Amino acid sequence: MKDARGREPQRRHEHVRREVEVNESDTERAGSERDKVMASALRILSTRSCSEGELRNRLIARRWPDAEVVEICIKRLKELGYVNDDRFAHSYASYRINLKPLGRAKLERELAIKKVPRKSIEAALDLVFGEVAEDTLIDKAIIRHIRTHGRPADRAAAKRMFDHLARRGFGYDLIIKKLRALKAEIEENDER
Repeated sequence: MKDARGREPQRRHEHVRREVEVNESDTERAGSERDKVMASALRILSTRSCSEGELRNRLIARRWPDAEVVEICIKRLKELGYVNDDRFAHSYASYRINLKPLGRAKLERELAIKKVPRKSIEAALDLVFGEVAEDTLIDKAIIRHIRTHGRPADRAAAKRMFDHLARRGFGYDLIIKKLRALKAEIEENDER
């Protein structure tokens, strides 16, 4: 028997049963989606560690339909200790300083690009530069530059060295102080 619109009449609780089935399939889909996001995040973290912001951007770039699931996944990874911005910032800064002598400003820019929060950047850099003084690092950078390019013979060569050290992230005052000391050393050696 059909109603006025030409549809079959529904049984009394049939619509409730359909809603429950739909809700169950939504939770199964959400659970499945959460598992996929978690697996993807663990794959990303297994290749190399990254900051919370960087992980979030990489997961969202994979076009997961629900950003809330990504946030739940990141929260769980933080609870498990797989994502820790403070630890990441410290290990990254230590690694970069051991690889090449860099200044505080360059490391600060690199960590900001990696979406590390400002508070974590400051704490990590204070720790790293507490272990190794920036004076020591700039001396190493100057020695490396002199080894490959020679001592600055004229004003243009000194400017190139200044620019090189500035790109490495050392402060202008520190660079000027070191270059003046180098100039005095060169003049002293020339007088002998």
